[in-house]
Amino acid sequence: MSAPPIKVVIVADSTPVRRSIVRALAGEAGMEIIAIAGDPKTALEQMRRQWPQVLVLALETPGADDTSVLRKAIAERPTAVVSHSSLTRQRGPGIGVPPSQLPSAADIVRAVRSAAQAALPARTLPPPLPAADLLRPKNTADVILAAGPTTAGGRSTEPVVAIGTSTGGTQALESVLHQLPTNCPGMVIVQHMPERFTGMLAQRLNEFCQIAVREASNGDRVVPGQALIAPGGKHMMLRRSGTHYLVDVVDGPLVNRHKPSVDVLFRSVARFAGANALGIIMTGMGDDGARGLKEMRDAGGTTIAQDEASCVVFGMPREAIRHGGAAQVISLLQIPAALLAFGRRGAALGVP
Repeated sequence: MSAPPIKVVIVADSTPVRRSIVRALAGEAGMEIIAIAGDPKTALEQMRRQWPQVLVLALETPGADDTSVLRKAIAERPTAVVSHSSLTRQRGPGIGVPPSQLPSAADIVRAVRSAAQAALPARTLPPPLPAADLLRPKNTADVILAAGPTTAGGRSTEPVVAIGTSTGGTQALESVLHQLPTNCPGMVIVQHMPERFTGMLAQRLNEFCQIAVREASNGDRVVPGQALIAPGGKHMMLRRSGTHYLVDVVDGPLVNRHKPSVDVLFRSVARFAGANALGIIMTGMGDDGARGLKEMRDAGGTTIAQDEASCVVFGMPREAIRHGGAAQVISLLQIPAALLAFGRRGAALGVP
């Protein structure tokens, strides 16, 4: 019995670009174009009648409001997004297309098939937070790790990147991580997800990316070219061992109603990495990570928040900016370059 076709929706505001994508995918075995639209609003109306597995997005002049609505909608459904930038692999999935640089039909087909394979199926979407948890007082990171001064001692050890994200984060992580080379700084990541879901996410990203992506285990070392994702249902903290960094994976109460919590990770990074660290907070609902990013900045770390236009949900970055934790506010497309620039600065200062 053959597998069902990959259902695709095409959104392109340039008629020549739209026609090129349709020609590439029409009649392709195992694919079905279920809707074609020239703008996000029309696309969303069509998608509500029949939802795709893959959304091919090619917008030269995206309207911020319509695009934001579309992003929020696809965050709630298991939808992979392919854009011109992700097709070329020069930039991650995003908005903005130079039509003259449209890739070949073979590249488009290959990207759609890869996106369909990498997309998390519906059963891997995390369930909503139980109502009882919403009624409980919000714990701070103090219940896991007490606040304290940095013990990093300046830029004397390996650079480390800490990333926190939630709603819309699986696609944002894919956008960032698939562009990174194997000599990038080691990364520690919190994506709000319950048990089992983080392992599946790590496995899919590992298959898709050049770097190694793993669900973290207690005692894992942070090394260049690898991203460690905190396991669902556990907190993850950074600690220093000589000139290296390791992670501790621990149980404990929810922090900001999450486990893993971005604030817990960021506080530990501020304490034990200081100026050797880059903190990045990306799309997500709520305020987890806002205070921790401020602690990282106060400890001398470099800090970045994703901008509103490229977020599915701007809650976590907005709160980080409001608390003074973000030294830079940049788009999702700019984050990989900023991360690599941070790694190069570390090398120039004698960091391995």
